[in-house]
Amino acid sequence: MRTDFDGRGLRILRTEYATDAYTRYAVTYRSNGTLVSGVLLRPKGRGPFPAVVLNHGYIEPSIYVTGQGMAREQDWLARAGFVVLHTDYRGHAAGDPATDLERELRLAYAQDSINAVLALEKLPYVDDDKTAMVGRSMGGGVTLNALVAAPGLVDAAVIYASVSSRYLDNLRHFTEPNRPEAVTALYDRFGRPPQPVYRQLSSRTYFDRITEPVLIHHGEVDGTCPPVWSRTTQRLLERADVDSTLVEYAGEDHTFYARWQDSIVRTVKFLRAELGV
Repeated sequence: MRTDFDGRGLRILRTEYATDAYTRYAVTYRSNGTLVSGVLLRPKGRGPFPAVVLNHGYIEPSIYVTGQGMAREQDWLARAGFVVLHTDYRGHAAGDPATDLERELRLAYAQDSINAVLALEKLPYVDDDKTAMVGRSMGGGVTLNALVAAPGLVDAAVIYASVSSRYLDNLRHFTEPNRPEAVTALYDRFGRPPQPVYRQLSSRTYFDRITEPVLIHHGEVDGTCPPVWSRTTQRLLERADVDSTLVEYAGEDHTFYARWQDSIVRTVKFLRAELGV
């Protein structure tokens, strides 16, 4: 929250391919001095276009490739007339390395997402008054962290199958069984719960800072991120007077298949209404 964000220097490295509706580029940008890679999709036409930053879910950084994790959203939103910047986050693909602490806390990923918006807004074909974020799974948590850290940055946000807005839920559900050594390192550094730091690492602690409308999608049989997490997040957002909506999908698991098109149609309708496009 005390950071002065300075996203800049968005640079096209190469053209990956062109479709009938948009051109996709491999890019890099600067996030408070850190190099971050990603992909940029520019619709055909002169613009200015509304823009969306995509925050992907967890993929092991050692196998992650640029632009991975939200290909469906990239294509659909670009065809709907949005400039799309999918950030890889630091420590992924061609970006600068991330420290172990940055990887576990995820706050640096939120910084990279915030700076992605600022870098996008400097492009001449982007309407800097019409921007949004869309995050999936871990990226849902990144998006919530970005909203509380930089209120007013974007005009709307959408999160899919999000991790919990309580840091300890994620630590115990994901990190303890998969990276116990990381949990030990955190406890050695910050102490064991209930130290105040764990509440301070939870976006829900600061929901009263959020100024943007939020749309939440979650499958009712999500076996990765329990649906109760989004229900609790929605309840706490409402308590904080945030304009938020939770839509649950019967029979849908974490990745969304049968109802994914329904969800993205609802997402585009929501973004167009909130951004005024």
